[in-house]
Amino acid sequence: QVKVVESGGGLVQPGGSLRLSCAASNFLVEAYAVAWFRQAPGKEREPVSCLTGLSNISYYADSVKGRFTISRDRAKNTVYLQMNSLKPEDTALYICHADLGERGGFWGQGTQVTVSS
Repeated sequence: QVKVVESGGGLVQPGGSLRLSCAASNFLVEAYAVAWFRQAPGKEREPVSCLTGLSNISYYADSVKGRFTISRDRAKNTVYLQMNSLKPEDTALYICHADLGERGGFWGQGTQVTVSS
């Protein structure tokens, strides 16, 4: 069963950092695109960052460019989102999504990030 499980969220002060993890089961993160989305209360889900499979190309929303970095660890079959210089407007539920092409797309349950002093 394909699964992605997020972790690493929490409460952090403005300017702080967090690293989110998206652990994958039953597929290889190096072979498929894995993306991070976020959804704040009362707002639509929005894409944050994506890392393609074999081509290993990263994409970022304008709002996080220069502050967030997406990466992966092949040995741990995990995709990470390093978030620096966090702002209150980054507060949201961060959700991992794997695009397995013909096998479909798979969402995790999300991990909450709260940026507040």
